[in-house]
Amino acid sequence: MSEQNEREDRTGAIRHHDITVLLIDDQAMIGEAVRRMLAPESDIRFHFCQDPLQAIKVAEDINPTVILQDLVMPGMDGLTLVRFFRANAKTRDIPLIVLSSKEEPKIKAEAFSLGANDYLVKLPDRVELIARIRYHSRGYIGLLQRNEAMKHLYAELSEAAQYVRSLLPPPSTVPPIIADWRFVTSTSLGGDSFGYHKLGDDCYAIYLLDVCGHGVGAALLSVSVMNVLRSQTLPNTDFTQPGQVLGALNDNFQMEKQNEMFFTIWYGVYHPAERRLAFASGGHPPALFIPDDPSAKTLHLETPSPIIGAMPDLQYSQKTIQIPGPGRLYVFSDGVYEVTRPEDGQIWPLEDFADFMSSLPITESRMDRLLQQAKAYEGTEILPDDFSIVEIQMP
Repeated sequence: MSEQNEREDRTGAIRHHDITVLLIDDQAMIGEAVRRMLAPESDIRFHFCQDPLQAIKVAEDINPTVILQDLVMPGMDGLTLVRFFRANAKTRDIPLIVLSSKEEPKIKAEAFSLGANDYLVKLPDRVELIARIRYHSRGYIGLLQRNEAMKHLYAELSEAAQYVRSLLPPPSTVPPIIADWRFVTSTSLGGDSFGYHKLGDDCYAIYLLDVCGHGVGAALLSVSVMNVLRSQTLPNTDFTQPGQVLGALNDNFQMEKQNEMFFTIWYGVYHPAERRLAFASGGHPPALFIPDDPSAKTLHLETPSPIIGAMPDLQYSQKTIQIPGPGRLYVFSDGVYEVTRPEDGQIWPLEDFADFMSSLPITESRMDRLLQQAKAYEGTEILPDDFSIVEIQMP
């Protein structure tokens, strides 16, 4: 049986039986005394184990909601058994009440340091024992129920993330748009999205946007904007004019109507026959055009315009350049370079990032090298922000 199925069985058992008590004590007299204390409680099931060497197996079989354990038993020290319970994946979270014949602060301290949840001098009063059993069982049942809810939530987030990824364009190997990308979210759902598509007979739209924050709200806004750009449904907007597009997005996605969320965007229109690129950026990092000729200068493509959604009726400027020769256009979110360098503890500066990209040969994937570098700087596979970058080859 898989670990997931075992967790589901454990949760299901708790739903049906409420409280299950496992007493581990070598004295049959103690077992009978506790059984009689709990017998009037119809919602409490009682199990007794006299052999401490079998305690772990019995606990795995019955899935108790609380364990009562003697501290002095033949064959195994009680504190050692506490350590074993906490080292076992199936029992590490079950509340454990240590029973002792003595009130010794040092032993209490050691028991708690090893993972015991409570300490009682046996035999306690029936009312107190039942109260503690109910208290610890409620907490454990609540933990299992929260874990189950989180499992379903993660499954739904995973499904949503797959949906968002399905909306992204496939890599293209057919001229005049030869495109590829890398998209790694920092959480289950990120706020980045991007696309490229044909606008008319002679030009293509290329864009990447970054919504503030992460999670469901950011992903929903990101998908909404992406769908608007793909379907070209902004009113009174010429989608071949990047400045108009950003102005229309700003008017239609004001923060006050989007749960106080804003976004940045880089939007370009490429005319392959004329090798002409028009572009505009709203609070977004510049795109980079890196010529294939290593002696040629890298171009930083940006316009100094504000974020989208902060204030209505803003004008967004645009620029137009002639692509000087064969090269690659990189459009990206700030998550690809805002990582911490270990040598000085500082964020990787944009200029240093641009120099790094320009220094990489075109014989290998610059995007893969960049992802490796970002992870190496952070020292982890999980980056602090979404990593999104699009590469457009311009022969």
